[in-house]
Amino acid sequence: MDLKEIQNLIKFVAKSGASEVKLEMDDVKITIKTASDDSKETTIVQQIPVGSAVPAQPAPVQAAPTPVAPAAPAATEKPAEDDSKYITIKSPIIGTLYRKPAPDKPTFVEVGDSVKEGDVLCIIEAMKLFNEIESEVSGTIVKVLVDDSSPVEFDQPLFLVDPS
Repeated sequence: MDLKEIQNLIKFVAKSGASEVKLEMDDVKITIKTASDDSKETTIVQQIPVGSAVPAQPAPVQAAPTPVAPAAPAATEKPAEDDSKYITIKSPIIGTLYRKPAPDKPTFVEVGDSVKEGDVLCIIEAMKLFNEIESEVSGTIVKVLVDDSSPVEFDQPLFLVDPS
């Protein structure tokens, strides 16, 4: 696998929203891990030759600059204190999140909208079934943590709600 193919694979993984991808072929094993902050993304690739007589050591190839790591803790400390008073609504299933009931319809909720317990916040498609995700609490939507049409994991935070 040449460098151009690896770069294309990194771009594809970054666009897909996956947090980790492992690829094993006859002569190579590649692991791509992405960790995203609101506006910055770090991609780490390890290419390990398979079947060599000498014990192989991972050869890290970095597609993004590493100064993201020092900036991330400083950026996350302040919001963590502010977010502690909010209730986090998390994904109950794995699937694709949709913020609208149909492509030509408006979103279910926006930042600043008041919601009551049982109001539909979004839809998650899992195995061709569309599951309405309802609010567990009454309050005001403070932050939407997931983009429309993006993949979500089980227990991934989706919305922050101010219960006051």
